[in-house]
Amino acid sequence: MQQNNWWRGAVIYQVYPRSFMDSNNDGLGDLQGIISKLDYISALGVDAVWISPFFKSPQKDFGYDVSDYRDVDDIYGQLSDFDELINKAHEFGLKIIIDQVLSHTSDQHAWFTESRSSRENDKSDWYVWADAKEDGSPPNNWLAIFGGSAWQWDPQRKQYFLHNFLPSQPDLNFHNPAVQQQMLEEVEFWLKRGVDGFRLDAINFCFHDQQLRDNPAKPEALRRGLGFSVDNPYAYQYHYYNNTRPENVVFLESIRQLLDRYTGTVSLGEISSEDSLKTMAEYTANDKRLHMAYSFELLVDDFSADYLRKTIETLEQKINGGWPCWSMGNHDVTRVLSRWCGEKPSVDMAKMLNALLFSLRGSVSSYQGEELGLTEVEIDREDIQDPFGIAFWPTFKGRDGCRTPMPWDDNLAEAGFSQHKPWLPVAKEHYNFSVNRQQQDEHSVLNSYRHFLAWRKGQAELQYGDITFSSGNDEVVCFERSYQGNTLLACFNLSNKEQEILLDNTSDYIEMEGHGFDGAQFDSNRLILPAYKVFFARVLS
Repeated sequence: MQQNNWWRGAVIYQVYPRSFMDSNNDGLGDLQGIISKLDYISALGVDAVWISPFFKSPQKDFGYDVSDYRDVDDIYGQLSDFDELINKAHEFGLKIIIDQVLSHTSDQHAWFTESRSSRENDKSDWYVWADAKEDGSPPNNWLAIFGGSAWQWDPQRKQYFLHNFLPSQPDLNFHNPAVQQQMLEEVEFWLKRGVDGFRLDAINFCFHDQQLRDNPAKPEALRRGLGFSVDNPYAYQYHYYNNTRPENVVFLESIRQLLDRYTGTVSLGEISSEDSLKTMAEYTANDKRLHMAYSFELLVDDFSADYLRKTIETLEQKINGGWPCWSMGNHDVTRVLSRWCGEKPSVDMAKMLNALLFSLRGSVSSYQGEELGLTEVEIDREDIQDPFGIAFWPTFKGRDGCRTPMPWDDNLAEAGFSQHKPWLPVAKEHYNFSVNRQQQDEHSVLNSYRHFLAWRKGQAELQYGDITFSSGNDEVVCFERSYQGNTLLACFNLSNKEQEILLDNTSDYIEMEGHGFDGAQFDSNRLILPAYKVFFARVLS
């Protein structure tokens, strides 16, 4: 059973393939580049690799606009490269999770080409089409995440089509049973090739309100960016009708039924809804929908002990047996060190944040470069690639700053990522954080990451245990992880100053060693934590 549930408490390492490693020196990372670094990934101590999209695509949104779900884009390699990647990853004991972008396709997908050609063809109802209002305006007030109306006029059909993201990403019509069946077949294509699971992109966007009702306005005080630009008008609405519709739950159960036929496979859903914690609980309920879900709750600008406590406790109250996956960074948001630490983040804070993430109840998604303590890169206007950033420049500069190439070797051009000019520039400051340099430094973020994960593998409480918040203050997060009668106390100083904490005086504690942190002073129930330090103790009573 534990082998089949390998994902519980697993650490998943996210690879953004364009920026991981370039094997053929064209400036873009590729599948063979990932293969060449599997030994590095394995040495981190992670359990699985999530690979962002590598499918056929015009790359308007860098692979999240799929034109063929069953083939590899030429820039990344061939299907044979993916098969090799699967086999070699499994030799290292690594699971492979791939993105599936089910809610929409590229406008260059053959299905959309046929659908837009007329109102009578076999796929005429495969996408969300609607007539204009009498004045020619869109059917309703729905907005796209990337700005402007979520409706695009198509002169060929003389109708609007729905796109929750870019106009080149038309939404599929999941109210059509044929679409649901087709998407299940696309998923199964990769199951048959041996993948271990799927990260389901924007999975709560599959269904729309068939009545096309307007979304209500959201008061200014409640508008949040959730990892995106707060000046985006998308934040001006409650998105009750263009996503997170009740019909979606039934489709998730169909996905689960398919995965249950392939032993040991897993689904991880990306959630962005009006109440993402509630949706996470709903989508993982009763062990018959998604295996895991994650949201943008720890990908926002808010950072305090109180915010972390409230967020995690709120989810624990709602999730009722479901399983979360926590993430502090990914390819869509400012790198966590820059987002939460300002202009001068410290190495100690990078180590502490990784340890905190790895200690939360649930599974973990760790974005490439977090093991190095990489910061956000300032991209010049002429180098911006992200359509999101181009649309909202200069108040929001897009997502390119977290997608720059991995720095492998500070002695090589382009930090060893490629011998060609990369699609995004390698940051000069990232040379100081290169893999080769950190491997030689016993106290580096990279070695701290490795040491902590090696230690964590021996702590069942951190992998599977319940979580209960305990002693702490405005600057220190403390919680207990309990499993099969054993309990660990974990404390994290989020501040740049020494903190003193009085622990529960009804318990006895033994300080835990071996997790790669030192400097805490512990005497009975009195704990002094230096800036950004971590403390673990076994609770005896």
